[in-house]
Amino acid sequence: MKIIDAHNHPDWHGHDLEKFIANMDRYGIEQTWLLNWECPEHEYATSYRHIVPASLLGSQTGPIPFSRCVSYKERAPERFIPGYCPDPRLPDACARLRAAHEIYGARVCGEFKCRMMYDSPDALRMFKVAGELKMPVIFHLQYSFQRTDNDPWSEWWGGTIDTLERVLQACPETIFLGHAPGFWIHISNDDLWSKTNYPSADTKVIPGGRTVELLRKYSNFYCDMSAGSGRLALQRDPEFAINFLTEFQDRVVYARDYFDNTHQEFLDSLELPETILHKLYHKNAEKLVVE
Repeated sequence: MKIIDAHNHPDWHGHDLEKFIANMDRYGIEQTWLLNWECPEHEYATSYRHIVPASLLGSQTGPIPFSRCVSYKERAPERFIPGYCPDPRLPDACARLRAAHEIYGARVCGEFKCRMMYDSPDALRMFKVAGELKMPVIFHLQYSFQRTDNDPWSEWWGGTIDTLERVLQACPETIFLGHAPGFWIHISNDDLWSKTNYPSADTKVIPGGRTVELLRKYSNFYCDMSAGSGRLALQRDPEFAINFLTEFQDRVVYARDYFDNTHQEFLDSLELPETILHKLYHKNAEKLVVE
């Protein structure tokens, strides 16, 4: 079965191009959406420093420079679809997005991960340009859980689930893919979102979560199942996962944001119909990317 990894990054966790392609081959991944990450250095925790190339490369734009996405694409054009998301607070952000699309072939707007409210005028302006260019937007949503003044994990990204709904309302022509703890925690109708980023594995999903509500309400809303946040959210309640992936089989994309095979192993364990697996593994991603 064809597999597309719809969320990963160049030089991420020590994987250069050679190691990256070897990893894709090992797990049968034909193509990867390769995303940058642009934000000021003071916005991301020091714990990221050992897994991103920014300091090594002297990047002035953020943790994962778009230039690395371009480099991978140029050297292995059939294996990668480049993604680019500028920091929308830059005055020329929309011009940068257009240039990345028109000159370098960026087909995805992502990863959007800045310490700002995602329904700000600057962000909405960029989202509307992405919609015009038919570039789906992958965003990182995460709540803050500060324990000390110097806690590196006191970072937050994007606002709340209510912020997300305002974005979906304001940009109906733009496709958005939900990603990260602040998005996936809301599959359940409980208050865990205010207590943790990652619920325990045996926590059953309570029907009526906001994520499900928004998926039913907005046709321009999709899910990126990557990272621990996506996998653990579904894995905590396999029965829910089967129902969720069946109902939203046309709006979930397989993605990793890492280099293991846990997402694929979990998906295969659910014994979903092959027609659904084809959508999750590649068809949904293919329909979102306009060449």
